[in-house]
This record gives sequence, C-alpha cells and structure tokens, in this order.
Amino acid sequence: MGDLTTTIDSDRIAEHGVEVIQINTGKMCHLDANPVRKALQHIDLESINLLFIENMGNLICPAGFQLGSDKRVVIVSVTEGPYMVVKHPLSFMDADVAVINKMDLAEAMDVDVVKLERDACNINPNIKVVRTNCRSGEGVSKVIEALGL
Repeated sequence: MGDLTTTIDSDRIAEHGVEVIQINTGKMCHLDANPVRKALQHIDLESINLLFIENMGNLICPAGFQLGSDKRVVIVSVTEGPYMVVKHPLSFMDADVAVINKMDLAEAMDVDVVKLERDACNINPNIKVVRTNCRSGEGVSKVIEALGL
C-alpha cells in the first residue's frame, strides 16, 4: 500500500485481518516497481492467491508506472466532480476496470454518473465500469466479478 508518510490506510485494512505492507514514498507521488519489489521480499508469495498494489491516491502520477500487475483498476469518486475521467484519461486508457465510488453522494454532488461511465468507455472501449458505495459494500461483488475473481 502506497502513501507519502502515514500508515493510516494500511492500519485500517490490517484491522480486518488482511496482511498489509506499507510503502512510504516520502515525497514521491507514485509507486514504481523498485519499492514494490523491495516490499514483496517481505511476503511469502507462494501463499498469496491475490495481491493488490494500491498506488498513491491521485489520478496523475500512477498512470505512467506499470507495476507488473495482471489487472489495473482505477477508482474515481463522485465527490471529485463530473470531469475527473476526462481530466485524467491516461489513468483510464490502460485500466481493466473503472470503479465509480461514493454513489450515495452523486446527486448531492450534481454528478451525472452515466456521463462518467460514458467518458471512461470513450477513452477505453474495453474497460468495465462498476458503480459502488464501498462504505456500505454496495457494488463490491460487481468489482470482484469485473476482475474475474
């Protein structure tokens, strides 16, 4: 899990009994393959069925750094506004799945989710778009399905 300086997100995930390796980048706005390779040395890869690498939380820097993944997922929240997909096309070009999260706030944020979906598909016709509210769990099973898990 990538972050600049904290372990806040990894601590929250670890509370659910999930093994987490935190990678702090200091000043870097992304993870590249080198720190991921170093973190993987602390995991028994033979015992892993599924490994998620969470890159940094913006949609700019991570798009250009391939980390050796089988699938790429990009998550955009409706709270980021109606133009996040078109403003960050590189993040969607190589993604297999786009997750539109915080669906419960779409109306309050005046975000047209159908347009977000259409924008993602215009950038990448092969992308699978899934709507979620991860806080409630709504749509999470559809993300799993979209990833073929």
